[in-house]
Amino acid sequence: MQLVGYESSGTGSALLASDGDGAELERHPLEAGDDLAFSLGERHCAGTIDDDGTHIACDRPSAPYCEYHASTWVCARCTGTCLKDEMDCYEAHAVYIAAFAPDTFKVGVTREWRLETRLREQGADRAAHIHTVSNGRIARELEAEIATQLTDRVRTRSKVAALAPAVDEDAWESALAEFDVIDRFDFDYGFDLAAQPVRETIASGTVVGVKGRLLVLENGGTTYAVDMRDLVGYDVTAGTADRNLQSSLGSFG
Repeated sequence: MQLVGYESSGTGSALLASDGDGAELERHPLEAGDDLAFSLGERHCAGTIDDDGTHIACDRPSAPYCEYHASTWVCARCTGTCLKDEMDCYEAHAVYIAAFAPDTFKVGVTREWRLETRLREQGADRAAHIHTVSNGRIARELEAEIATQLTDRVRTRSKVAALAPAVDEDAWESALAEFDVIDRFDFDYGFDLAAQPVRETIASGTVVGVKGRLLVLENGGTTYAVDMRDLVGYDVTAGTADRNLQSSLGSFG
């Protein structure tokens, strides 16, 4: 079996697995209290998932995807000048600022109708909808302008750090001071941590919760944060990890 993807949204989170080429995807829910017991083996290209939900396998060694199955969303690189042969983003777009505790603030763009879903996919602690515009080109121009003051991407390390502390209220309000906020969001992912977890790549333990693409597991008395993107491509077998894991002492580093 191979881990070939994951789901993370307000409607539920799961790891997606496949038994081979042409197999239907197996969905392994990640609800608090669920137990995972997968041992990671070799990692190689995760292939692709067909429109009908079946998996097209690939054995090339590049992971998580080889050159034939890697995909780049061209709109993610847009700063207002369309990179497609023909512009097609003619629908309402939202420009937002997302907060990751304690004081990392990211500007971003998404189609207005999926704003809350996008924020949950990223694991934002809070967010503010600051502009609604008629198309993606205008939204990307605004994003690029605001990105000269705020970041437009947040690394996994910062998202792991955001799992324990609260958002700095003063810094958050200061970041929003110059904008006419349309709406605010405050997210609850259903779990609280007293300390920052240890970052690891494992698929065994008891699920504490999921925040964005971060899967939080308790294993052997230590809480771990797993970037689910780092699991994609691994062959797995039933059974817990048999390698030594970093203890919770490292979470205070």
